[in-house]
Amino acid sequence: MGALAGLVYDDRYLQHNPGVQRLWTTGDPVPFVEPMIHPSNYRLVMRSKHLMDLSGLSKHLVRIEPYYAEVDDITVYHTPEYVEFVRELCASGGGETGEGAPASPESYEIALLAAGGGMAAVDAVVDGRARRVFANIRPPGHHAMASKGMGFCIFNNVVVAARHAQRKHGIERVLVLDWDVHDGNGTQDAFYADNSVLFFSLHQDYLYPPDFGLLEQQGEGEGLGYTVNLPLPAGSGDAAYLAAFEQVVRPIADEFKPQLVLVSAGQDASLMDPLGRMSLSTEAYRRMTQAMIDIAEAHADGRIAVLQEGGYSELYAPYCTLAIVETLAERRTGLPEPQGASTLSHQPQFHTVGLDAQARLREIREAYAQYWPSLRDA
Repeated sequence: MGALAGLVYDDRYLQHNPGVQRLWTTGDPVPFVEPMIHPSNYRLVMRSKHLMDLSGLSKHLVRIEPYYAEVDDITVYHTPEYVEFVRELCASGGGETGEGAPASPESYEIALLAAGGGMAAVDAVVDGRARRVFANIRPPGHHAMASKGMGFCIFNNVVVAARHAQRKHGIERVLVLDWDVHDGNGTQDAFYADNSVLFFSLHQDYLYPPDFGLLEQQGEGEGLGYTVNLPLPAGSGDAAYLAAFEQVVRPIADEFKPQLVLVSAGQDASLMDPLGRMSLSTEAYRRMTQAMIDIAEAHADGRIAVLQEGGYSELYAPYCTLAIVETLAERRTGLPEPQGASTLSHQPQFHTVGLDAQARLREIREAYAQYWPSLRDA
């Protein structure tokens, strides 16, 4: 029997350099005297790992070494032409791989290592080296489309990981849940017509990209009903997210009975994030992680791999990540947090589902009840 929890991490992930913050409208640097570092910089994964070390949690995690994904692994979703474009772009000094997805000279190899880190996490939970694994990887992946990068993402790590589980390990049913504040549009696209992968996306409604993650986008063909979008109103907070798990995610997951659980974990729905407005606390991340563990324990022999996506509060996002890994390891370190539960308890969104969120959850249940009978009683 392997360790309870494992960690994928490598200092090479810090070498991906998206440069400085730029204006979306023109692509020019923001017009301040002092340049602003790009929001998807190295500090999130570095500080998350630092907190694991400072808290003593790291010594309780088995280290899982990442490896470089091969081109054949990436082209389970991405086109060969796009992969070659990224390689040549980085070899020539870097540039934009797509809409808001910059790459530096090192980024091609580091993006392969990020995808390989997700694959290594899957390997570890399937072969028993760890029951649960957190992959502290970058660049993120869930926005990357088949033929272009998007939203800080170059290759879609969780898509590659899911297909790796199916191709190498014979896993038939994979559940992918994305709680990044932005819709996982690339992941949606990859599995839209596929009933072997159940995809949930909990995200802020009409944030990014605004034409994906819509309630009416429910899959097509054999995949109809297997893309489950949960676009929630801004400011929903802990209570609404936890209600979404109870009323939508868990009932559908129990019908699907996944053999592997994957999470696209973006900590940019946190209360301090500059790119989202969902106001989640660290406690929400603990409870969402536990909900996914419970699904994995019920149906997938406990096998769950959590892959890092976004998160842009350099102060708070690492603490949210620490909360996730503590929950995976069943070990609360007691490291003091910037905002404790006692200072948040008076804010209604942390314990009450707002009327707008209640209405949206009702819409979601009604939309998907035609595919998942359990929602009729949720």
